[in-house]
Amino acid sequence: MTQPRLHHVPCLDSRGLHRMAYWEWGDPANPRVLVCVHGLSRQGRDFDTLARDLCDSYRVVCPDVVGRGRSDRLGDPMGYAIPAYVADMVTLLARLGTEQVDWVGTSMGGLIGLALASLPGPAPNPVRRLVLNDVGPTIQAAALQRIGTYLGQPAHWPTLDAAADALWAISQGFGPHTRAQWLELTRPQLLPADGPDGAPGFKPHYDPAIAVSFRAITPEIAAAGEAMLWQSYDRLTCPTLVLRGAESDLLSPETAQAMTQRGPRAQLVEFAGVGHAPMLVQPEQRAAVRSFLLGP
Repeated sequence: MTQPRLHHVPCLDSRGLHRMAYWEWGDPANPRVLVCVHGLSRQGRDFDTLARDLCDSYRVVCPDVVGRGRSDRLGDPMGYAIPAYVADMVTLLARLGTEQVDWVGTSMGGLIGLALASLPGPAPNPVRRLVLNDVGPTIQAAALQRIGTYLGQPAHWPTLDAAADALWAISQGFGPHTRAQWLELTRPQLLPADGPDGAPGFKPHYDPAIAVSFRAITPEIAAAGEAMLWQSYDRLTCPTLVLRGAESDLLSPETAQAMTQRGPRAQLVEFAGVGHAPMLVQPEQRAAVRSFLLGP
């Protein structure tokens, strides 16, 4: 089975430098580049199945956003924020040596792509086509409350299967997956770690401190952020596709419909039996992304 190449790029933060890891698929000389960015507590290997689908057409690059996966952790937890992630992605694009990319972003990765694609010139914007996977400018408070119940909580699992079961319990919104598919999604989510009793096992791959800035969001901050995101969305000029799990608790039907009527007037595709967020593993989900990215 085809496997990606792991690279790192140094990025600037408030206390110095950190390394951001990224996974690369396909021909590194291919000028056609697709960047795929994951959700809040996930990592770049979430896109393995999609990347295998598209690496004949693209050089596919899947970063581990700082604090996740193989990337460094920050000394200042308040650095875990969208503007800082966007700055890291600008650094990544410079490393890739490309002036234009297509972008697939799930949840947080979609917000990073939205912010990047809305940046004004005079330099040309690097985002050619944008896929927002189950996210938009308005985020439902219930979803944030649900995520807050587990984000950053201490966890240790004795086996891969135990970890897979525990992660599935908080990931029902991802929709149906076979056990093999779920284990493939679970393995990169884990780091080897001894438990409190010294027994070997696994812990989550991400810095628990990413929860600090998440929990610092007040209703006032959320309202201001929503207004800014709508302003960013209305500035978009690139073709945009919105994917929505029909049972999503994060992207409401009303917000998704509004996204088809303002700004770039996005295309909207919904997937039945899925909540937040489609993992782009199932054939119909990958087909929707492929058709949008490679179509006329």
